[in-house]
Amino acid sequence: MHWELIKLRKIHGISQEKMADILGISPTTYSHKENGRYDFKLNEIFVIANIFNKRIDEIFLSNNIRKTNILKEGA
Repeated sequence: MHWELIKLRKIHGISQEKMADILGISPTTYSHKENGRYDFKLNEIFVIANIFNKRIDEIFLSNNIRKTNILKEGA
């Protein structure tokens, strides 16, 4: 599941249906993608990052992966 995406979407009061409309996909497909059943396409990832004014890794990489990468870079 894309927990950060779900959190951002809810904070901004955007429904799954609205996100699906923005991305030009069906609400069912969007739901499957948000829940990890299907993968987002690269262009969809860029649009989502732009909507929330976030870097792609802030939305789509888990906190554990980000922390591990930060530790490696600092070593």
